[in-house]
Amino acid sequence: MTESLSAHPHAFASDNWAGVHPEVMEAIAAANVGHAVAYGGDPWTAELQEHARRLFGPDAEIFPVFNGSGANVLALQSAIPRWGAVICAATAHVNTDETGAPEKTGGLKLLQVDTADGKLTPELVEREAWGWGSQHRAQPLAVTISQTTELGTSYTPAEIRALADHAHERGMLLHIDGSRIGAAAAHLGTSLAEISSEAGADLLSLGATKSGGLGAEAVVLLRPGTGAGIEYLRKINLQLSSKMRFASAQLNALYGGDLWLRSATHSNAMAARLAAGIERSDVDGVRVAFPVQSNAVFVELPEAVAQRAQQRFAFGAWPTQRGLYRLMCAWDTTTDEVDELIGLLGS
Repeated sequence: MTESLSAHPHAFASDNWAGVHPEVMEAIAAANVGHAVAYGGDPWTAELQEHARRLFGPDAEIFPVFNGSGANVLALQSAIPRWGAVICAATAHVNTDETGAPEKTGGLKLLQVDTADGKLTPELVEREAWGWGSQHRAQPLAVTISQTTELGTSYTPAEIRALADHAHERGMLLHIDGSRIGAAAAHLGTSLAEISSEAGADLLSLGATKSGGLGAEAVVLLRPGTGAGIEYLRKINLQLSSKMRFASAQLNALYGGDLWLRSATHSNAMAARLAAGIERSDVDGVRVAFPVQSNAVFVELPEAVAQRAQQRFAFGAWPTQRGLYRLMCAWDTTTDEVDELIGLLGS
């Protein structure tokens, strides 16, 4: 039985709640023709390699996977040896939202650093960049950053370059968790390369699901010599798709043209509209907590205000700070929905 759309109202809980973009769905259907070589030997995956080189440079190699956690674990596991450690922000998704997958599946030690806004700096990295040569300490061999961060902030090209240079000087690699890298590029007005390969990053987890995909992510190797054994590790980590053409078709739909940018620009604009409306609120205790640099709006709300708005729209409290809530916009968020939520929060 098909339920009415009214049974599934739009939400501000996460851009993961949004449906599949029609252009992505069309691409999946178009790939559903006859037989094609399995495990990536198909024309759609070959086309994806061309898009990766166009977007990130001639040395780029792309490896489709099933999900973002798998992409992060696979990327980091392929980048450093078993004795390696990864420096990350304490709020990073790899640290807070992957149920220990980097440690348990990837065998990686995470070295956490507290940040004010979710962003690492060379100075913050230095807090954990020590102990090389000591057999008693996991060796810091990689830095990972989220673009955008879990607090919705974006790294500029200069900030990424500073981190990359700092990491390379100390014999470390720089990995980017790019589950929302499109939102960062749209906010900054840059290409994807300008905030990854051209800024010195070594490898990237490229997001698609949050931009309107059905379920596809990828690891992109940006520099020659990174990702040793990734072909084998992808299988070991249960991230090798037999019918890879359908994952590649989704990524082609998003990154073969400008769909990723159109989706990100729209979701960012809805977040900016939402933040501006909240900032005009005349309700005591309602305040935008962090700069809005993506499709995320973090807002401090009195509990009664939050509960009233949650009767109409789903969204959740941020676990690390009492009274802080995250409001996420998506590729299909409408101005009417944003304005209705503004009214609920500001009256």
